[in-house]
Amino acid sequence: MKTLICNEPFSIEYIERDKPVCESNEVLLKVKAVGICGTDIHAFAGRQPFFSYPRVLGHEISGVIESVGADCKSSKVGERCAVIPCIPCGVCPACEDDKTNCCENVSLYGVHQDGGFSEYLSVLESNLVKLPDSISDSQGSLIECFSISAHAVRRAEVKKGQRVLQIGAGPIGLAAAAIAKAEGAELVVADVSEERRLHVEKVLGIKTLNPLVETYVEDLKEAFGGRLPCTVMDATGNKGSMSRSVDLIRHGGKIVFIGLYIGDLVLDDPTFHKKETTLLSSRNATRQDFERVIELMSSGAISEDIMKNKDYDFATVGNAYQTDVVENKTLIKGVINFH
Repeated sequence: MKTLICNEPFSIEYIERDKPVCESNEVLLKVKAVGICGTDIHAFAGRQPFFSYPRVLGHEISGVIESVGADCKSSKVGERCAVIPCIPCGVCPACEDDKTNCCENVSLYGVHQDGGFSEYLSVLESNLVKLPDSISDSQGSLIECFSISAHAVRRAEVKKGQRVLQIGAGPIGLAAAAIAKAEGAELVVADVSEERRLHVEKVLGIKTLNPLVETYVEDLKEAFGGRLPCTVMDATGNKGSMSRSVDLIRHGGKIVFIGLYIGDLVLDDPTFHKKETTLLSSRNATRQDFERVIELMSSGAISEDIMKNKDYDFATVGNAYQTDVVENKTLIKGVINFH
């Protein structure tokens, strides 16, 4: 089989490998589509913490089952699936509490072990989510990305009629806004990029704001009828943005950090206490989130068109990965298609 492997930072090449042989609890998946995540870009550029090389990238995976291990009881050859990339240990306190997304010893396909930039991949049966016929292979590959956002929206306990500010309009922020809107929230999206703000208004019909203008807080209040939002979801991973979030919620409000900042954050404690702020982080996703995304996608409430703006062919994407993917400033979300 053909595999695209990242040998070290700034070095990616096609190699030939034998098809993997399934363990008894695994299926052999013929990969059909893989979404390109920021992780796949940062790993190539040597900016991904705790990353080891060589590595086959790709953790946003959809495919069709080609063979099943002896102990696999719920999977059949020919079934189409998306992959939950997080492989939990099953024995740590988080796993025992069914919080497998934040397992103490979690391993991810495409990060800690080889992933989907390959024609075939052995996957634990327990990490498969069946895809209905109404969802294409390309859509299936983006379920993982949407699920990260669905988990954050679930953590935020977004309800119909609530006022929510989504900060950051990259793929995760776009998906979070789309899912919160599907859950009935009243949304505003803030992003420093005019291009992204225009994209949000075009594909989601949501009002946008520039957080860099002096009147940002006043504009935010005006957008919500004179009040600050009850919930802020921040997907920027930006220290300044995240530190400022407590100023943007109403009293009794909630903050959910989706994006990760590598370092210390400082919040103004008097403001934090005065507002009796609820502060949450959100990491990865669980099967419940994957299933919710499939429901929303099947109903048409969310669509891959919200974020996907580029298709790649697996046979050629590796030839110009740096220029066509890593350095492509117009890329919002790309999907690699297999034939």
